[in-house]
Amino acid sequence: MLTLHAADLVVPGGGRPAVPDGAVLVDGRVPAAVGPYATLAAAHPAARTRRWPGLLTPGFVHPCGAALLERAYHPDPREADELGTDPLTGDALAALAPTEARWGASARRGAQRLLAHGVVAVTGPLRRPAVVDAVRRAGLGVLPGPGGPGGTGGSGVPGDCDGPAVLDPLAGRRSPASVAAPPLVAGDGTATFAVFDVPDEAALAARGAGTCVATVLAGRLVHRRR
Repeated sequence: MLTLHAADLVVPGGGRPAVPDGAVLVDGRVPAAVGPYATLAAAHPAARTRRWPGLLTPGFVHPCGAALLERAYHPDPREADELGTDPLTGDALAALAPTEARWGASARRGAQRLLAHGVVAVTGPLRRPAVVDAVRRAGLGVLPGPGGPGGTGGSGVPGDCDGPAVLDPLAGRRSPASVAAPPLVAGDGTATFAVFDVPDEAALAARGAGTCVATVLAGRLVHRRR
């Protein structure tokens, strides 16, 4: 089935010009076309349309993916009274001493929270089997960290990922382009992108990825803000 994902502004990435009132035509897992919504809708009248507010972009690769999922525990909402709602690191994590099964449940929750921030891939390497399985099931991509597959340093993660766990890949005023996933190219790759309820990239950088309203992985809608 063909689906048109339409937004106020489509930024395909890779230096390609933005498309006001644009759309991505998705054929299964593949982006079949990127262009003005009116043009694509006229050419494909049978396509289903999903209209989103704001900015559609390829989504983000979280530069601290390994640290977020393997060195931070994401509490279950039922644990909020005891553990709070923020990811646990450092002494709090050491005191909790999660089992492998508990790491897997944490990683599943962490992956969903990343998807809710427009994250479509994380940096690796991932070493815990339960975390690897959770990431695979969520559909997130895993890309090498800085310095190649081994990452940097003994931990395999960038040095700036040693602090508190932060789900927003734009935290610290990273520009959207600096953590962008591969661009949307018609007929190439997968239809993987996110939509943010902001008017443009400058507003996205200022307000952060918590403005995400939808995330699509390989043509599949995996997150939608309720």
